[in-house]
Amino acid sequence: MNTEFNLLKTITAKPEIWSRYTARELWAEEHISNEMLSFHLDPESEPASRPHSFIDRSAEWIADHFELNIPKRVIDFGCGPGLYTTRFHDAGALVTGVDFSPRSLAYARSRAKESGRNIRYIEGNYLDITLPDPGSQDLATMIYCDLCPLSPAQRKLLLGRIWKVLAPEGSFFFDVFSLKAYESRSESSCIAPNLMGGFWSAREYTGVQQTWKYEEEKVILDKYDIFEKERIRTIYNWLQYFSPDSLGGELQDGGFRIKEIYSNVSGAPYSENSETMAVEAVKIV
Repeated sequence: MNTEFNLLKTITAKPEIWSRYTARELWAEEHISNEMLSFHLDPESEPASRPHSFIDRSAEWIADHFELNIPKRVIDFGCGPGLYTTRFHDAGALVTGVDFSPRSLAYARSRAKESGRNIRYIEGNYLDITLPDPGSQDLATMIYCDLCPLSPAQRKLLLGRIWKVLAPEGSFFFDVFSLKAYESRSESSCIAPNLMGGFWSAREYTGVQQTWKYEEEKVILDKYDIFEKERIRTIYNWLQYFSPDSLGGELQDGGFRIKEIYSNVSGAPYSENSETMAVEAVKIV
């Protein structure tokens, strides 16, 4: 009984903030990455990317706003199966995509080859992968709030890498979750057989999901403990929520200045009631 008691005590204890990082398990594990790819390719699905109708509108706005047809050199961080890189290429840009999901990149590369699109894809974690030559890119994008799961130290590292790869006065365009979205979240817990409809494993399992809020830091943790017959896995999904001021401070420390804030990546005017912020930041030389 002591073993079961200690296990339950461990599972239900609120983790120290940013204490563990399991993004690779979430995006690159064989079964989960297949589920993620299915979500990406579903035109109406939102768990992995936004509905394709919105992607069409936002990619068109980005292409027009940043004049990608000149052509501009664009690097998309967290490109997945190429939903934005394909559209940027078709708008006239010279495009590089970076992602650490082998399954998603295999799909992106296959699609590019079949359609004759010349898109460069780099597989690996953008925190440590070798990036294109310094100063070579006109625009870096990071869409679907991919900055939010990163710790402050990871964000600082990534901003430095993005700064380095951008050309003088190059732009970084990305979105994050706002404090309005943080306010809408609440702490909760649940346990269910095959939690989320088999998302976590092809085998039978029981899943425990717990959500904690870190009020001072404005961070949410969704923690998943997946119990299978042969193993127990724990996945941490951290999300940082931002105000314009907190985000502006991080960007300034990273060598950027905010040029404009929007409500989303399709260029909607900024509203304090929006649950996301899209930011156009310019490299300071």
